[in-house]
Amino acid sequence: MSKPSVAIVILNWNGKNYLEEFLPSVLQSTYENYRVIIADNGSTDGSVGFLEANYPQIQLILLGENHGFAKGYNLALNQVEADYYILLNSDVKVTTGWIEPLVALAEADQQIAACQPKLLSFKHPEYFEYAGAAGGWLDKFGYPFARGRVFDICEIDEGQYNDAAPVFWASGAAMFIRSHIFHEAGGFDNYFFAHQEEIDLCWRIQLLGYKIYSCPQSVVYHVGGGTLPKGNSLKTYLNFRNNHVMMYKNMNGFRKFYILPFRIMLDAVSAFKSLLSGDGGYFIAVASAHLSFAKWIFMRQGQSVFPKSKKRKLSGYWKGNMVWAHFAKGKKKFSEIVKTQD
Repeated sequence: MSKPSVAIVILNWNGKNYLEEFLPSVLQSTYENYRVIIADNGSTDGSVGFLEANYPQIQLILLGENHGFAKGYNLALNQVEADYYILLNSDVKVTTGWIEPLVALAEADQQIAACQPKLLSFKHPEYFEYAGAAGGWLDKFGYPFARGRVFDICEIDEGQYNDAAPVFWASGAAMFIRSHIFHEAGGFDNYFFAHQEEIDLCWRIQLLGYKIYSCPQSVVYHVGGGTLPKGNSLKTYLNFRNNHVMMYKNMNGFRKFYILPFRIMLDAVSAFKSLLSGDGGYFIAVASAHLSFAKWIFMRQGQSVFPKSKKRKLSGYWKGNMVWAHFAKGKKKFSEIVKTQD
């Protein structure tokens, strides 16, 4: 009996240097039924020519322009048939045997829709990497964190999160997902463009009754910040805007109407603090995000942005406040914040 088919789809935008460095490790994967596809988001750095000259065996999907992470993957995956997709950033180095544990975990439980490998830092391999560490969580007010990462603090990997466990979201840097569930859930929200679209998708998948998992038996190394580096105003804007849209879309009942105003107040405190410290760019990005969110509500109000399901218990959801736990109480590790896991 043949193994399930796996399509590794790398969305590239001006990442020629990463393709040169990391594509060889992907092509050395030992799983027996995989193929690599590169979807190009209108690169201008010679990426396509490099691939055509050096990797003619790799299927190319040319998207023509930069559609962002969300729409770029939606357009690409509409053209890919496989049992499973792996959405892999171009700045990721994979390890020997990294696909097999992901397939084994999903095949053992048909309710697992998506999972992620353990993400370690390429530059500092003893540390977890920001973009997902050992599996993503979400707090009551929409702040993402992860097993191994709280805000900007990444822990040293000492095997403390080596158990395969249910989480809230799987990192878009290396997401393993059943193809039919990706499409059943509606894929990524094109409006997001980039940032937090994978959290939004995983939230919707959980509302459909499926599970999201961390699979630390699979290990990859992520550079991170390759497209929009930390501190970039556009990145700040997208993170805040998309986070609020995600909460408004997916929260059940009236909870959004008291949680979102409190969250916006916390954002405002952070923005004014940055302004007083001389970071006007951060202040403008947050203010712009709030205005865009208000416009989104006005434009989408009354529309069904996603079919509502019955209330479900969400894995990887912490009912506390990350801002208070981290900045007021000094909690710096995931294990200090979340004492017990679902």
